[in-house]
Amino acid sequence: MTTPNPETEKDGIPFYPDHVKTELYVMIGIVVLAVIVGFLGLLFPVGLQAPSDPLNTPMHVKPEWYFLFLYQILKIIPPNILGIEGTAFGVVSIMAALVVVMLWPFFDKKEDSKKATWIRLAVTILGLILVIALTIWGEVS
Repeated sequence: MTTPNPETEKDGIPFYPDHVKTELYVMIGIVVLAVIVGFLGLLFPVGLQAPSDPLNTPMHVKPEWYFLFLYQILKIIPPNILGIEGTAFGVVSIMAALVVVMLWPFFDKKEDSKKATWIRLAVTILGLILVIALTIWGEVS
């Protein structure tokens, strides 16, 4: 444990009154700025277009590129499969595939055989080709 040195305490700035007061001024400034921006937003509202209709989705809506393959899977599933509505079946099948991929390392046995290694490599390459193909198909469709 160190003993306080009276010489260094004279040269320093105390934290409690000085720093807390400075932070209080910054906080008040930010709140005042937010109130001004909010008040100006109330006085001069920005109307860009007509209000959106949640029941009418435009046909040109596409997700970002990293979700295009999932979007394309949902588009190519038939409307009524196994007596289940198509979108629900697509979502459940995608979620089931994700769960299988997440749990695979826990159930996979350590095998050093060439056959198991080639099967894993083939499944991985096939999956990557499928994802890339569905992404490109989703972009051009």
